[in-house]
Amino acid sequence: MKLLNGQTAGIDLGTSYSAIAQLNFSGNPVVIDNAQGKPITPSIVSLGNDGVVTVGPQYDESLIDPERRITAIKRQMGRHDFALVYEDKRLAPEFISAMILKKLVQDASTAIGPIANVVITVPYYFNEPCRAATLEAGRIAGLNVIDLINEPTAAVLTYAWLKGDFGRLDASFEERTVLVYDLGGGTFDVTVVRYSPTQFTVSATDGDTFLGGLDWTGRLVDHVCDGFQEKYSCDPRDDAVALMKLTDLCDQAKRELSERSQALITVEYDGRSRTFNVSRREFEAMTADLAQRTLDTTQLVLEMADINPKVLDEVILVGGSTYMPVVDKMLEDLCGRRPSRALNPQIAVAQGAAIHAAMIEARETGGDGRAAHALVKRLKAVTTTDVNSHSLGVEISKAEIAGEKRNHIMIPRNTALPFAYRQQFYTTVANPKGISIRLLEGEADDVSACTFIGDFRIVDLPPNLPVGSPVEVTYRYDSRRRVHVTARELTGNRHASVEIMRDSGLHKDASGVLRQLAEEYRVE
Repeated sequence: MKLLNGQTAGIDLGTSYSAIAQLNFSGNPVVIDNAQGKPITPSIVSLGNDGVVTVGPQYDESLIDPERRITAIKRQMGRHDFALVYEDKRLAPEFISAMILKKLVQDASTAIGPIANVVITVPYYFNEPCRAATLEAGRIAGLNVIDLINEPTAAVLTYAWLKGDFGRLDASFEERTVLVYDLGGGTFDVTVVRYSPTQFTVSATDGDTFLGGLDWTGRLVDHVCDGFQEKYSCDPRDDAVALMKLTDLCDQAKRELSERSQALITVEYDGRSRTFNVSRREFEAMTADLAQRTLDTTQLVLEMADINPKVLDEVILVGGSTYMPVVDKMLEDLCGRRPSRALNPQIAVAQGAAIHAAMIEARETGGDGRAAHALVKRLKAVTTTDVNSHSLGVEISKAEIAGEKRNHIMIPRNTALPFAYRQQFYTTVANPKGISIRLLEGEADDVSACTFIGDFRIVDLPPNLPVGSPVEVTYRYDSRRRVHVTARELTGNRHASVEIMRDSGLHKDASGVLRQLAEEYRVE
């Protein structure tokens, strides 16, 4: 990826909060404060009038139209059926995320100079459409996105970098195995990573892109609304403004319960008021199933990595939701050790993105960029090996049921990348005019339960091609996680291929309009 003139930085584009960071000349990944003097920016977008967009804290909740206040847009990335209409314009999730990116870069540029190149973080469990949408958000914001980095990978980069483990010339250094438990505002990932001074290898990963602190807050909202409705026979959830304010109150109470044993929540609606005193024990009971889902995923990843939790060198917590005491206790019971608090859970991912960005800059410039000369060798010394978080498959016909299709997995999830696999298939109809190859992402046998990510056709086939003619299909993941697929009909030696370019799914015209619109909008 070619670097443009300008500063290079790393961005954690989060569901609830986002941050931007850069590796300074001393080799420290530094988070750059926003215009409000805060290291993290709420990922809240409020659409004002005449092309004015406010990102971050809201100073007067009473003046905000809930229909124009957008939260948790990260959960909508990759969804082509989701859009908002604002001033007669249809705004995709990529555009809303671009406004957050624009705010981060705009504020940081006043401190370090114009920013052109960025690395953006994504949950490990994001599929290809979600990753493509994140890239498009960067482009709409006018940024050169030089790479995406998985959030747990970024966190371990920060952990190992700050410990001084990378680039060490210490023969006695033994490979470390760490588990990253990443519970953010809207997504959850758990990943096992092994690393040495020069090698960084992901062993296994799994997660849920619809599980995070928002769901814990939602349980509090439902708890107090049910109680209010029971007493007054009216429900605050029926009013958008009341629900918005109550959600903010419950989110605050959730944070208080991480520090205290009790929290008060006062619900005011329809001229009535009721105060609830919620204990930490009650809160943990009403959200026990959510915590159990994260524990089940953690145990699954440990099994896939073939790791006994008791032999882990460290358990690293990432994401603001890991401040909840139940997380510490749950992981300590599983792993026999208290999780590490060495990192700041809310900025560690942004710091890792900054380190990764500096590594790319060092390799591309040979040390002539902003990375200090003394750091170049250390930056260039580290190589990383990732795994794919979702299986890659091809749609084939079920042999036992004519006309039925199924997903045949070619590259299973948690395969070390880069990787290639070739397999032979056979035609199921006589004299076909073409052979369609449909690419799928997912674990299920059922095609409808998988994500369609691309297709192509082999044409100009030999005449009278019989049933059972061989077709060779090759799947390949390259070192940058791009997918390449080639198919060859062996009788006539006809072939075709495709590279998944991570197109967000937006029509080119729509993408261009949104980029132009982003330039015109004023972000505050």
